[in-house]
Formats: sequence, structure tokens, C-alpha cells
Amino acid sequence: MPTSSQNQGNSSKDVKISYIGLPALDVSVAFPQATPASIFPPSASDYFQFNDLLTPEEQALRKNVSVVMEKEIAPIMAEYWEKAEFPFHVIPKLASLNAAGGTIKGYGCPGLSITGSAFATAEMARVDASCSTFVLVHSSLAMLTIALCGSEAQKQKYLPSLARLDTVACWALTEPDYGSDASSLRTTATKVSGGWILEGQKRWIGNSTFADVLVVFARNTTTNQINGYIVKKGSPGLRVSKIENKIGLRMVQNGDILLKEVFVPDEDRLPGVNSFQDTSKVLAVSRVMVAWQPIGISMGVFDMCHRYLKERKQFGAPLAAFQINQEKLVRMLGNVQAMVLVGWRLCKLYESGKMTPGHASLGKGWISLKARETVALGRELLGGNGILADFLVAKAFCDLEPIFSYEGTYDINSLVTGREITGIASFKPAALSKRSRL
Repeated sequence: MPTSSQNQGNSSKDVKISYIGLPALDVSVAFPQATPASIFPPSASDYFQFNDLLTPEEQALRKNVSVVMEKEIAPIMAEYWEKAEFPFHVIPKLASLNAAGGTIKGYGCPGLSITGSAFATAEMARVDASCSTFVLVHSSLAMLTIALCGSEAQKQKYLPSLARLDTVACWALTEPDYGSDASSLRTTATKVSGGWILEGQKRWIGNSTFADVLVVFARNTTTNQINGYIVKKGSPGLRVSKIENKIGLRMVQNGDILLKEVFVPDEDRLPGVNSFQDTSKVLAVSRVMVAWQPIGISMGVFDMCHRYLKERKQFGAPLAAFQINQEKLVRMLGNVQAMVLVGWRLCKLYESGKMTPGHASLGKGWISLKARETVALGRELLGGNGILADFLVAKAFCDLEPIFSYEGTYDINSLVTGREITGIASFKPAALSKRSRL
């Protein structure tokens, strides 16, 4: 009867198989394959030298993120992804990236350019999409909402600790019955003496199972408008349960939130959120940031395939020597160059004040679509090893699927851009729209 042992890296090189009465067999010797992703491949995807477009400060940030992710996250990511657990012990390492708070200035935040923050996001996702999602939810959604919509007292109280990652935040908008139709949310906020009572449910909320600070959106029962509230971990009536059995972003702890008579004091009502439109100030930035996750995932998959094809041999030659493999690899590379250019232009449009919702939606939707094609090609190139998380591509293939859907599905983002270029909104079927006018 064989038994196996495996160290924390969870790579194919680390696996040993032993048989009762016989010494352990080192699989890396007995069954040579290629270098696993726990030893992350060097970057090879910046073919058009886009790094030259960055300032020295942005280049240094990108390099630091890359080094930390490759050294600290790559060796453990397959193990924690397989277990669907978050590696809490690496939070100080993620804090050392000095990326939490992104573009926010002051309050202990780094005040990065949106371009610098975007490339940092890509470098995180290049190694591990779950860690990049953890930071994005915390930073580009929750922290940014407090920075853009909070009072001065709220910024002083919450942002410094969040910037250091001493505390963690989540952002609760989506509900069980309202995803793409988020503006129809049913969670309510009722005014009472000294504060508000929140009642309702939220779903798919990343970081929520352990977040210290929850930014929650609810409908004001008096005005019928959507308001924002800061809810603290452990508040009476607040219950969070982990969503199990995900196939993607398995390290991210998504939760179902139940709010039952949760009291929020007046000082934790976000004064800058008075309608659903106020969330657009946050979503404009976060949608740009999310667009850089598929870019980073595609970079990592290309880098892995680039190394793997040169190491792995079949028919007496490296896989890289075969024409069909080279064509697929070049197609992947071309996709990455185009995706980076669109993402970079989005950042510049935002910085100049010219970015529209349609721009952001087209960028996020199109980039996600091209990333799907790119990781699928990578899956083909790695053959049987393409289904092992140890070689990154299978993990990246799965991690991309939730990103394809969140921050607006491809279809919804297409309709946002379609409305902008035609002047016609087409979110509801015509029959429903007509009945709603009767």
C-alpha cells in the first residue's frame, strides 16, 4: 500500500511516495516533469517593454510586489488554494507591499498613482489571484468608500489601521436576489434614536468571515434611497457564514451575511452615500483595478508556459520546438500586450478625468474575455500537467471565472458600454420595461 508525504510547498518536486518496507521514492527523480509554480518563473511577458511607461517610483513598486509575491506567496499558494483557507500568516507580508489604500492620500495611505496601483494589482494576480482579490476588496472597495464617502472623523478613525492591514475590511453590496441588479437591494436601514437598525442579507462578500470592518449598503426606509454604513465585527445581530465548495479564488473567504436588528450608531453612517449613484465614485476606480487582475493572471500563465515548454520534452525535443506550441505561445503573448495597453489607457483616462463608465466597462469586460482565451491556451499547452494546481495554469483557469463575473459580468459591462455609445438602455427586456411604464 503506497503512502505519500508532501511539504508545505505542495509541488510535484516535493512529493515522495513510500511503500511499506521500502524506502521513500522521490517523485521528482522517478517522474521528472518540470519546475512547479512554487518556484515562480521569471517575468517574460513584457515583450513591448511597457515597464518603460512607468515612473521610477511605479517601477520600484512593481518590482517590490513581484519579489514579495514570488518569495512569500508562490511556495504556499497551491496548498492553501486546495484547502480553501486563507493564509493569515502572510498578511504582514502583504502589508509590506505598501499597496493597501492605493490611491488614497493621507491617513497613512500610500497615495499611489492609479497606474502604479494597477501594475501592483497585476503583479499580485500574476502569482496568486486570491491574494490580489483580498487586497482589492479591502483597499479599492472598502477603504476607498470610506475615503470618498466618509466623514473626516471616520477617515481618521478607520483608514490608518486599515492601511497597515492591522484591521481588515469588506464591502457588502450584493444580495442573494440582487447581483447585476444591485440597485434594487432590499436590505433596510431604519432610523432610531442615536443610530440605525439594519435588517437584511448579503452574499458573496469577500473577506467577510474575518473582517473587522464591514461597509454595508442598505435602503433608507424613510427616503427609499441607498445609504452606506460601517458595521463592526461582533455587532449584536450580525452573522457571517462561509460559502463553501467554490471552484475559483478558493483562498478568498466569501461569506453570506445576515443582519438581524443590527444597530449602527449615527457616527458610522457614511454621509457621502445618499443614492446608488454615489457608489459609482468607488466602482469607477475598482472596475479599473479589477481589469488588471485578468492581466496579471494572463502574465503569470504565459510566464509558466514559457518556462515549461522549454523544460518539458516529448519526441526527443523541448515542447517549445514544435510549431503549433510556438503559435499558441505567441498568441498568448499578443493578448497580454493588448490587454496591458487597454488597461494602461484606462488609467490615463482616469487620471485626466476623461474616463467614462463605458470606458471602464469595456476595459474590464474585454480584458476578462481575452484573459479567458489566454489561460485556456495555457491549459492546452501544459497537457496533463495543465490540470494540476502545482503548475499554476489549472488554478489560474479556475480563479479567472469569478473575476469574469464580479464587478459586472461580461454581458452587463457590454450593456453599460452599449448604452453609452447608442444612448439606449437595454438592461430590461422590452416587455418588462413597457409593463413598468403602465
